[in-house]
Amino acid sequence: MTTPTTSQPVVAHTREDLLPARKSLQGTVATVMTMGALHEGHAELVRTAKKSADHVIVTIFLNPLQFAAGEDLSRYPQTLEDDLRLCAREGVSVVFAPTPDVVYPGGEPGVRVSAGKLGEVLEGASRPGHFDGVLTVVAKLMHLVRPDFAFYGQKDAQQLLLIRRMARDLDFPVEVIAVPTVREADGLALSSRNTYLSPSDREVALSLSRALRAGADQVINGPAAVRRAARDVLVREPLAQVDYLVLVHPETLEQVPEWYRGPALLAVAAKVGTTRLIDNQPLEIGPTAD
Repeated sequence: MTTPTTSQPVVAHTREDLLPARKSLQGTVATVMTMGALHEGHAELVRTAKKSADHVIVTIFLNPLQFAAGEDLSRYPQTLEDDLRLCAREGVSVVFAPTPDVVYPGGEPGVRVSAGKLGEVLEGASRPGHFDGVLTVVAKLMHLVRPDFAFYGQKDAQQLLLIRRMARDLDFPVEVIAVPTVREADGLALSSRNTYLSPSDREVALSLSRALRAGADQVINGPAAVRRAARDVLVREPLAQVDYLVLVHPETLEQVPEWYRGPALLAVAAKVGTTRLIDNQPLEIGPTAD
């Protein structure tokens, strides 16, 4: 276990390291759970967490359970030294960076958390079992870290919804809080996978955020107008291989009907080059109040 300096977080790699580090924290504790390759979106999560809690624990763990065969586990960027510098800069109290044998000491767990029906649509339809892997590791890390608050980015909207449902349905004593998506100046949602994009891929990827903005501009005209405006942007970018573009209820993930007015989520997933990207925009469908 790394001995902290004035500005350096305690870095724990094992459960035995984490236990005294967690016990030493007085007051409320928030957690930001990551797979590493931290960027300014993660930094914003930490900054927001610090406004609500006395201490922030960042977990850095590349979870093999949420990657299916053929996905990008082996090439996912791992930048621990840079990640620790970001955590130090943002005033993180503890970093928990275990290896798979620490999190899963008996190998892959035989008992897992099921995401249920909400985990079988959208991202779950394209990545079967993905959310079971996410929820299983989040549950384990919550037990180990014991936070009062957990902060997650809105960019992973389905993941956020499922973690909230797990915390509610299984009585986890933690408040799950969403943080708005952080974007680069050109509108691209920050993601560790952006490092995979070539300059030409990046230009193509911008069609996702442009589609969301186009849809958002049509909220006053109803769901059909929102969908049409977003789709019209994407069809003009044939190099973006769209998996889905949907306008759904933010709690049920069911497509909203044309007569619907109220909160909704416009979500898109597409493959750009060899990289799968997701993005979304929360909306309020219907005329705004005077």
